[in-house]
Amino acid sequence: MQHQAKSIRPFIGATNYEVSRNFYRDLGFEEIIISTDMSYFKTGEFGFYLQDAYVKDWIDNTMIFMEVADVKKFWNELVTLDLNSKYESVRLTPIRVLDWGSECFLHDPSGILWHFGEFNNN
Repeated sequence: MQHQAKSIRPFIGATNYEVSRNFYRDLGFEEIIISTDMSYFKTGEFGFYLQDAYVKDWIDNTMIFMEVADVKKFWNELVTLDLNSKYESVRLTPIRVLDWGSECFLHDPSGILWHFGEFNNN
């Protein structure tokens, strides 16, 4: 099978939909409202759907990896946003250097774990 995919758009939920909408806008994503209980958040050509839906096991086990061009620059900008002071339960974890590259972590207000990473140029 040959794929001619144009995008992959995961669906994520939220414990508090309005808080999560504000969080992702503050994080720099553009919101496109689809309905009263779903929005598409994008950056460039990439994005995801945020739903006004909460299933604890689903939220607790959701991880998203977003590749960035420069993880150090991204980390510095992330810290400047001070999201962990503005949003309860948001957590930041500094950059880790691994065999494949580097990444930092961000837990959103619902607990979804974001990995922001940069691959080595091997």
